[in-house]
Amino acid sequence: MRRNTLQVMIGHVAVGGGLDSTVISPVVVQSMTNTDTADAVATVKQVFELWQAGSEVVRITVNSPEAAAQVGRIRAELDAMGCNVPLVGDFHYNGHKLLSAYPECAEALAKYRINPGNVGRGSKRDEQFAAMIETAIQYKKAVRIGVNWGSLDQAKMAQMMDDNAKLVHPLEAGALMREALIQSALESAEQAVAIGLSPNQIIISCKVSNVQDLVTVYRDLATRCQYPLHLGLTEAGMGSKGIVASTAALSLLLQEGIGDTIRVSLTPEPNESRTKEVVVAQEILQVMGIRSFTPLVTACPGCGRTTSTYFQELAMQIQSYLRTQMPIWRSDYPGVENMSVAVMGCVVNGPGESKLANIGISLPGTGETPVAPVFVDGEKTVTLKGDHIAAEFQQIVESYVQLNYAEGGKLHKAIVNKTIPIKVVS
Repeated sequence: MRRNTLQVMIGHVAVGGGLDSTVISPVVVQSMTNTDTADAVATVKQVFELWQAGSEVVRITVNSPEAAAQVGRIRAELDAMGCNVPLVGDFHYNGHKLLSAYPECAEALAKYRINPGNVGRGSKRDEQFAAMIETAIQYKKAVRIGVNWGSLDQAKMAQMMDDNAKLVHPLEAGALMREALIQSALESAEQAVAIGLSPNQIIISCKVSNVQDLVTVYRDLATRCQYPLHLGLTEAGMGSKGIVASTAALSLLLQEGIGDTIRVSLTPEPNESRTKEVVVAQEILQVMGIRSFTPLVTACPGCGRTTSTYFQELAMQIQSYLRTQMPIWRSDYPGVENMSVAVMGCVVNGPGESKLANIGISLPGTGETPVAPVFVDGEKTVTLKGDHIAAEFQQIVESYVQLNYAEGGKLHKAIVNKTIPIKVVS
């Protein structure tokens, strides 16, 4: 069951309701910068790009005095640009010192990410953890207890291994590691509550890089606590591998109602935009029917009937156009994210799929009459032909948006109140 995460998402203490509230917040898309936070200009630029792409929370690294000193400036510049996206500070090793020495940083952040494995060693661990929690209490900030199997608390793991060895039926190594992750997260959350942090200010994550381990950990975790859960396959990888692995893991859990915030941790290819991880996270939620973010394009994969690449080029052009327009459309045309568009390549499935979309075009396949019928809400409205089909179809899309999604448009209420299925033909 998804939790009431709106308050912990934005970093404010929940007012009433508590963790058993029946108010369910939408699954939230997060991302993280890869700039040096000490470079405020570069960090502001990347946060703004991530926000424009649709990221609803952005995490930034706070690892040095130089980085901490810039967080207040980064927040102020984003606010001046109209970008109110919550910022999460990612702390390891020295977070207690930085939050104490730079109160403007502590104030500017909406949430602190604390890794129990990297808070401190031995007797210093509890003291330094408590210092960060006390700062969160002072400034009324949310805290993510973020455990990662690459930086698991070694003292705890060693103790659990010793205890496990004494059992008549000891856990195998993988099961023991998963249990250590869960215990580290839950015990740290209990410790934070004992210090005085409200349970409504806590969100938990237990990240691993193996799909089956992640699913197992979160299924178990969901039965053992009522805290909101942040999902993410850590170190997912690059390109199609990272996308497929993240989609497989997150989709299984989301389908079961597990997960309140998500991040897709892709390794960017050289010079690739960081926003790709936002797009993938949105599309996971959208194709599963959980949330809608931008109109997606139904397009056929092509076959021997479609030896021309024209329909592929048009589908790519329209998809890019829709996503580029969304920062503008999001405020001017509420509900447009639910619109469906089909770009099909031949007469076999083209007319049928086009009729099922809000707007669809059936392009001619090899040997077919060189005309392209356009369907709007199931009705054929015009047949395009010649050298300007792409530009004319894009104009039809633009006109449809203006007519139907502007305030007072005839379909506005129906679109906002009912999600139109959006599917990708594969």
